[in-house]
Amino acid sequence: MIVQSIRRKYELLRGSLNERSRRHWAATEALSLGCGGISIVVKATELAINTVRTGIHELKGMEESLGPDRIRRSGGGRKSLIVKDERWSIDLKILMESVTRGDPQSSLLWTSQGTEKLAEALRDKGHRISADTVGRLLKAQEYSLQSNRKRHEGKQHPDRDSQFRYIHEMVFEFQKNKQPVISVDTKKKELIGNFKNAGKDWQQKGHPIEVSAYDFIDKELGKAIPHGVYDIMHNEGWVSVGIDHDTAEFAVASIRRWWQLMGSKRYPKAQKLLMTADSGGSNARRSRLWKIELQKLADELGIVIQVCHFPPGTSKWNKIEHRMFSFMSKNWRGKPLLDRATVVNLITNTKTAQGLHINAALDTKNYKTGKKISDQQMSKLRLKPAEFHGEWNYSLLLKT
Repeated sequence: MIVQSIRRKYELLRGSLNERSRRHWAATEALSLGCGGISIVVKATELAINTVRTGIHELKGMEESLGPDRIRRSGGGRKSLIVKDERWSIDLKILMESVTRGDPQSSLLWTSQGTEKLAEALRDKGHRISADTVGRLLKAQEYSLQSNRKRHEGKQHPDRDSQFRYIHEMVFEFQKNKQPVISVDTKKKELIGNFKNAGKDWQQKGHPIEVSAYDFIDKELGKAIPHGVYDIMHNEGWVSVGIDHDTAEFAVASIRRWWQLMGSKRYPKAQKLLMTADSGGSNARRSRLWKIELQKLADELGIVIQVCHFPPGTSKWNKIEHRMFSFMSKNWRGKPLLDRATVVNLITNTKTAQGLHINAALDTKNYKTGKKISDQQMSKLRLKPAEFHGEWNYSLLLKT
């Protein structure tokens, strides 16, 4: 009769009891029954006899206080895998090191070393382990998910840092004299059409933007070729969106449009223009057409154009890359570039908290590739190399 009564009470209460309150309730019942009470409660509830005894000890103050937020005392509960299986740590470390060192005998070297693969490899060694547990153990060993980092720039030129200092000095001098300084480059070509664009954008759950399954160029829409000009002093830029080829003629045409629409208003008294550029691409330091087109521009604008190229392999240091292009990419992430107007609108609507402002327009002109510049044409240039690395630093003077 007593056993049935306690069982009914326990069945009513067990859903609202946590581990600590359950053993305290069982201990209370056992103490109220007196001699033999523990056995009766164990029989009625099927709790472990040690659970009831622990509850009695706690109630009598014979065990350390648990505090208001603890359910079980320190060290209680099921032992973790780290305690039960010490070998996993060694085997996991061996697996990870074989991948890091590039051991060709490791099967993981030729697969993605995700937690599923690692768990499978550990199970082959006799460990009972899940992918989730592997993730927790990797974190305990100070591993984390990481993407590739662009850092290796190839063989560095011995005057790399000296060129950086030279550029810094030139920029400082021009800005001190209130002369324009621009950073120029061509951004990655973009497919025009209903194609997937990298990145994610907020959409209603379960309703992602659906795009074409294959990224085959649309012959009618083609590609967008954004060439940018970034005004370092005023944190504003210009982008010409080309539709043909990224040539030196196209690059200089973009700079010309920046000057006509923005630069001339900012610098009405300019006598010189400094531009920083990469060493390759449409503004390559070895490009004859680039220098021919710059000479035309200098004569047309009536100002001296000075150029400083970044050493090979250091294009990421060009200001336009991280002060303008990076924000353009963020603004159109996850959005298909459906047509050319979309590209222009997304560029012109790129803003930052620091006040970045960009204007943009299409350049629908066709630019021929493979134009040859003769030695005779080069001899007519008023090209003045700097004393320090004249192949990187030079000026186009005005023709007299």
